[in-house]
Amino acid sequence: MYADNQIRRKTVRDIARLKGERPVVSLTAYTAPMAAALDPHVDFLLVGDSLAMVLYGMESTIGVTLDTMIEHTKAVMRGSQRALVILDMPFGSFEESKQQAFHNGARVLRETGCAAIKLEGGAAMADTIAYLVARNIPVMAHIGLRPQAVHVMGGYRTQGRNQQERIQMIEDAYAVQKAGAFAVVLEGITESVATEITEKLDIITIGIGASANCDGQILVVEDMLGYFPSNAKFVKRFAEVGTTIEAAVGQYADEVRARSFPAPEHTYGLKPKS
Repeated sequence: MYADNQIRRKTVRDIARLKGERPVVSLTAYTAPMAAALDPHVDFLLVGDSLAMVLYGMESTIGVTLDTMIEHTKAVMRGSQRALVILDMPFGSFEESKQQAFHNGARVLRETGCAAIKLEGGAAMADTIAYLVARNIPVMAHIGLRPQAVHVMGGYRTQGRNQQERIQMIEDAYAVQKAGAFAVVLEGITESVATEITEKLDIITIGIGASANCDGQILVVEDMLGYFPSNAKFVKRFAEVGTTIEAAVGQYADEVRARSFPAPEHTYGLKPKS
């Protein structure tokens, strides 16, 4: 039991219950300070494999390792108190077999203390999702535009623009729900298809480039803060942190060169004699 004044971290069940009640708020986080800043405002934090590009300068998400994801998830857990924390399973950590997925998923929950994992894939991953859920590993699925499959999909292309893709998206959505996923990310899907999926599913849908009709939304936090360059149509820049940092660093450099920093108030003198 929790004391009245004790902070309780949200659970998978808490998120699932928000279906039809109110929109779910979520963002990515990769570090303890950022997690602490976001924690009071979100329902869940996703340690996304997007950190490969945002933090490490990689060209895609494919290069990030499970070890790296685990260390960043530990940091996010230390920085947050309320939000559910989910680790994004990186490329190559779950596709080989159901047993590989369980081995790595169990390691994630054991080493980080996070509550769930996310993995990309629809009907093709349904057996794996069911295997994990049956063995007590909560899973958030991810369909539509799948960054880990960018080479197979022919680039970052909007999904659901023709009847064949629409049917595939709906089949994928039903498949992951039947397999036991507690939620599903809909990325880069046309508004009409995302709306149809959200209305038909009993589980939570989380949109990123899939319209406000989803049950909730997620963005890469550096995108929405204007700290990482993004030309995606679905990204709204709620701040321009990058510009602020650039201006601050420029001022610092100018003051160092002018020897006006550090000033006397930033300098330690001799201790006065008693």
